Amino acid sequence: MLLCTVRDCRLPLAREGQSYRCPRGHSFDIARSGYVNLLQPQDRRSKQPGDTAAAVAARRRLHDRGVTAPFVEGIRAAARVADSDIVLDAGCGDGFYLGHLAGERHGVDISVPAIDAAARRFPDCEWVVANADRFVPWPDGSFSLLLSITGRMNPAEFRRVLRGDGRLLVAVAAPDDLIELRGRGRDRVERTVSEFARHFRLEERGNISAAADLDRSGVEDVLVSIYRPLRAEPIEAKRLTFSLDWLLFRPI
Repeated sequence: MLLCTVRDCRLPLAREGQSYRCPRGHSFDIARSGYVNLLQPQDRRSKQPGDTAAAVAARRRLHDRGVTAPFVEGIRAAARVADSDIVLDAGCGDGFYLGHLAGERHGVDISVPAIDAAARRFPDCEWVVANADRFVPWPDGSFSLLLSITGRMNPAEFRRVLRGDGRLLVAVAAPDDLIELRGRGRDRVERTVSEFARHFRLEERGNISAAADLDRSGVEDVLVSIYRPLRAEPIEAKRLTFSLDWLLFRPI
């Protein structure tokens, strides 16, 4: 069940044909590709928030090259995904990770191009455009598993929509992620643990890493997907490191 995102409403939405409507008459059309856009004007940071169409297309090409395949298996194992799970991916982007998991699957992201791509590729999932930084548009205790894969985090809302016996898997870029392009980054694990400490306890942690030999077009896709400016000089083929630190939490 989805909830209305109109300010001070939050009533349940019921599907009526090709739209969702709440008891107060607020209505949201379902797009041809199957997603519903619940994003409110005040929830936008720009005219086109979130991932751009170019970034979504670049990531799709990287997925299709097999670059991200090891992370699907790693996330599945770390989250202990089961067929019985009801899963929410908050900040799901183009839905690649969620779309390859088991269970009843729901994804939310602020980017229309990303959600449209997810809906077209994985029509058996529910896809929603909304600003989960402010409000996750599902009722309390809706999910047994919540994922936040390199996305923005909302610990209070994550706890609200997660069942008391549920799991939360958070993944952040490791310090050596794309070190060949970005240089060594900061270790974000301890800061992430602190952010969630009020609502969750840390149960387990680990790392998923892989390397890929990419030609010039592949390296360019990586740069576009992480919003790094393309260089004036020719882009060379590179062996790149991809690395995520993951944290498995349980609700307090």
